[in-house]
Amino acid sequence: MQAKNPKDSLVIMNELVLPNDTNMMHNLMGGRLLYWMDIAAALSAQKHSNRLVVTASVDNVSFQKGISLGDAVTIEARVTRAFNKSMEVRLDVWAQNIPSGTKAKSNEAYYTFVALDDAGKPVAVPEIIPETEDDIVMYNGALRRRQLRLILSGRMEPSDATELKALFMAAKHEG
Repeated sequence: MQAKNPKDSLVIMNELVLPNDTNMMHNLMGGRLLYWMDIAAALSAQKHSNRLVVTASVDNVSFQKGISLGDAVTIEARVTRAFNKSMEVRLDVWAQNIPSGTKAKSNEAYYTFVALDDAGKPVAVPEIIPETEDDIVMYNGALRRRQLRLILSGRMEPSDATELKALFMAAKHEG
C-alpha cells in the first residue's frame, strides 16, 4: 500500500446558501453546514483510502462566524493523518459575500473516518507523509487529538495516552 501526501486527499467543495438552507434569521442552519462538511470530509477520506468510508466521529466543530443567505461557502477538507484503519480529516470553512468581496473563515473541525472493504469490514489505509510545515503540525497534533477522542469515548485509559501526558508534562516544566 503506497503512502500518500495530504494534498492528495484535498477536496474543495462550494455551496451557495439558498433560502431553504437558512433559519428565521436568514443564516445558514448549523445542521445543513454539518451535512455539507460530512460530505466534503468523506470525499477526502475516500480519495485517501480509495475505499468506501463511514464517519466514526465528529469533534471540535467551532462556529466562529455566521454564514448568511446568499453567501458562497467553500469547504476545504484534507486527511491530516492515517492510523491503522481510520483517518483524521481537517475541515476549514470559508464564507464569501461575492457582491461585497468579503471572505471570512467561519468554521473548522476534525472528522474521523474508517475505511471499509467490500464486505463492510474495516480495512487498513495508506499512511500519510506530511510535506509542508502546516502538514507536519497537523500530522503531529492528530495523535494527541486521537488519544483525546479515545479517552472521551471510553476506549482508552488516560494513563495510556502517552502523547497527551508528554504534552502536559512539557507544559508543566515550562511553567
